[in-house]
Amino acid sequence: MANQYVDTESQEWKLPWWLKFLDKTNTTVTALTAGFILYTQSSGVAYFASGAAACMIAVKIVKKMIRQERPVMQRPGKKRKKTYGMPSTHSTTITYYATYILLASLYLPIHHTLPQHWTTRIVPPLIVLPWAGLIALSRIWLGHHTLAQVSVGCSFGFGFAWLWFYLWTEALNKYGIEAEQLWQAYYLAYWK
Repeated sequence: MANQYVDTESQEWKLPWWLKFLDKTNTTVTALTAGFILYTQSSGVAYFASGAAACMIAVKIVKKMIRQERPVMQRPGKKRKKTYGMPSTHSTTITYYATYILLASLYLPIHHTLPQHWTTRIVPPLIVLPWAGLIALSRIWLGHHTLAQVSVGCSFGFGFAWLWFYLWTEALNKYGIEAEQLWQAYYLAYWK
């Protein structure tokens, strides 16, 4: 009989497809955000996306100040990431997304490019809230972060989203409306 060596250790640690997907969601979320900006051409959506970028930069600065190591990877064949772990950038950013989308769905008017129906307010939070929770938990399941690192990241993203939303609703919204009107006038004059 031929040597039928089976590498049971590597088979044991193969990730399910959904966990692989959650590990790579930064690409999916970025593509969805870019598509939504292009579709709506909304200053509010562009502001929201700039907040996600600002949130990510802010948490990376905090991470370099705290300098807490990531957990020791326990999956065979995986090397420990060389960046710091506290707070989790993925958890921070996805919590920012979930919180801001929930606030926008509850308090902002529906953009004219979207269906003017009650489901436009309900469906986005129903999708993004569980997805955000799974992404945050996946950081622990994948061994990239500890529970404390994910919890602090989620708290940071939650607070950042509230602040960014407050700045939009209390001060910057009027400039956003003016910018959107200028863009629409330019677009109609030169592209249609």
